Amino acid sequence: MILAFFFVALPIWGLPQMGASMHRASADAGAVIAGLAPGKPQIAPPTAFRNKPPKRRYEVTAPIRKNIGEGLPTISGPSDASLPLVVIDAGHGGHDPGAISPHSGQREKDVTLTIAKLARDEILKGGRVRVALTRDTDRFIVLQDRYQLARKMNADLFISIHADSAENPQASGGTVYTLSEVASDRETQRLAARENRANIINGVNLGGADANVSSILIDLMQRETMNVSAEFAKLLLREATPNMRVRSNSHRFAAFIVLKAPDTPSVLFEIGYLSNAADVRFLSSAKGQRKVARTLSQAVQVHFARRIEPR
Repeated sequence: MILAFFFVALPIWGLPQMGASMHRASADAGAVIAGLAPGKPQIAPPTAFRNKPPKRRYEVTAPIRKNIGEGLPTISGPSDASLPLVVIDAGHGGHDPGAISPHSGQREKDVTLTIAKLARDEILKGGRVRVALTRDTDRFIVLQDRYQLARKMNADLFISIHADSAENPQASGGTVYTLSEVASDRETQRLAARENRANIINGVNLGGADANVSSILIDLMQRETMNVSAEFAKLLLREATPNMRVRSNSHRFAAFIVLKAPDTPSVLFEIGYLSNAADVRFLSSAKGQRKVARTLSQAVQVHFARRIEPR
């Protein structure tokens, strides 16, 4: 019994050869598991890489509704249905706050909703354009639903408002995005298959056309839509320059889901960065919010004045 206790309690350092052998065996086993050659010295990765904290990510998962068009947003303005309609989309909402400012705690969903409402009111003052908001309360809307609402309402223009954040706290100013060529081509193919060639897009019935003809028609319509979107983006930036800060290379192209309506000119307007202290102060102030709303209103009025023939 004493002998058994002696062997159990004997520390490894008491037997140097045994301890060294076990240490080598353990190291070799670890090397094999890691996929490395046993018995060879390994270089550990730099501490800066091992200890780098993971980036924070915010993801939202929600089902896509099938009843798009039920309970369409209210259209404000003149009752004349022949007047152009602009749909303004306040980004994020509900359980999706969007970007949150590290400087003031401002949430993107609140900033965008405030400015969307102000822009609506400014546009309506002109009396020549009707306006609808995808949301006028703090509620969540799936991305696909946003531009589909504009399509269901036969909107003449779709504007999605956002106020993002960036890793570089110096990033500031407004940016306007329109759909890129590459993204539109893929979306065109998916649209033709999903709609089964039965939809009427921009007044053209695709129900009787084969797959190739439908794809070509949709592609031509979307290219024209993209041209109009790009024209409005330039106009919006022109009106924004005297009212607010804009970024260099401020017209950019991206495959945002909300820009993928094939027959509704669409832009995504990043009004600033909540990660930048100066932008936060501007977007949180009543003066700054009015300037952004005025920018949107002036751009919309000029855009439709150019496109509407004198009556």
